[in-house]
Amino acid sequence: MSQLMGSAFSEAIHPTRIIPFYFKATNLIDSDDVTITTLVTGNRFRVLKQLVERYRGPISVTIHIPLPLHSSFSTLKADHPSRVALSNLHALYASSPLFSQYVDVHLALSPFTSALSPKATSSTDGEGGRQFNVWRNAARLFARTEFVMMLDVDFAVCTDWRGFIRDAIRAASSSPIRHAVRTTPHAQSSIPEGANGTEIVQRLREGTAALVVPAFEYVKQEDGVDQRSFPGDKQTLVKLAQVNPPAIAAFHASWAPGHNSTDYEKYYSIPAGSGGIYKVEQYQSAYEPYVITSKRVTWCDERFAGYGGNKAACLFEMYLSGVSFYVLSDHFLIHQSHKYEEEARREERKSNRKVYADFKEESCLRYLYRYYRDGTLHTERAANAREECKKIKNISKTVSQVPSSA
Repeated sequence: MSQLMGSAFSEAIHPTRIIPFYFKATNLIDSDDVTITTLVTGNRFRVLKQLVERYRGPISVTIHIPLPLHSSFSTLKADHPSRVALSNLHALYASSPLFSQYVDVHLALSPFTSALSPKATSSTDGEGGRQFNVWRNAARLFARTEFVMMLDVDFAVCTDWRGFIRDAIRAASSSPIRHAVRTTPHAQSSIPEGANGTEIVQRLREGTAALVVPAFEYVKQEDGVDQRSFPGDKQTLVKLAQVNPPAIAAFHASWAPGHNSTDYEKYYSIPAGSGGIYKVEQYQSAYEPYVITSKRVTWCDERFAGYGGNKAACLFEMYLSGVSFYVLSDHFLIHQSHKYEEEARREERKSNRKVYADFKEESCLRYLYRYYRDGTLHTERAANAREECKKIKNISKTVSQVPSSA
């Protein structure tokens, strides 16, 4: 198993050892449930516990524990920060029976050095060496359900989107459409406005739909510290968003490309309780919503280290592969306020900007070639790649020169 894990994550920038199922939940798993996949460092244990208590469903979490190169826990002193972090994890898992019921824990062991400073001394301060996409992939790889929700641990689950999906799955299971509808490489089913659960589940199972749960945050950071005060229904949320001045706004509203494709004005306009969904019509490559997908969608590219581009890269490759995004109009998440390491985030974003640009170009060439080779470049499945890759200067000419009969 250790050899397999080493191969699986060999592209990681820092050497990373993955230990799957360090703790394994005891509850029986329904394969058609939705597992939250997330990642955690030692300074986020408190919010992980809050997520477990709120969700009360399957969670697959990768927990990063710093471990110096060429070391093992047994060779470290009892008061070494790495041993302390592992001890704290054991205490966390024992702190509530909900952990042993619902939470699978996978360890990611790697040196805790800054990704931007190869000569930096190994340290457990802050969150240096953050290989978020390596950890995301591990959490999804070991999820034990067909559907997953890729979520950051500091978001509160405010509405029962899990129940919505499970109801849709049960409805689809008893519907003849589930057996009658089949797609081919040249065809793709679609979800119309107000689609029913059967259509949603069909697309999810195919790996061609991602369901967006819109993200919000409190305008005043101090108002967003205590999850117990967060709204639990859309009607209350909309009131808080539309008062003057607003108490709640779209997550990271100052960085419009990150979440604005969700179309918050359309979200507000749909009556609470309608159960409706709508398609994201204005996708752009910085879009990074929180989504429910099949476990089998494309993996996150692991070249990124730290903040900036890493989650958007996951969604970008999904989009090129033929996944369309649909917003659940009755549901939402709210960010729990906390302090950010602003200086580190600035440096990481600056470094990752070029990495992301290169990644987009490479991904476009890879998907366009794949579709061309398979004779599917001009099918509906390839439409996202055709349209999005035209926006990249070095790729647009290539797209325009491919004959439509190919």
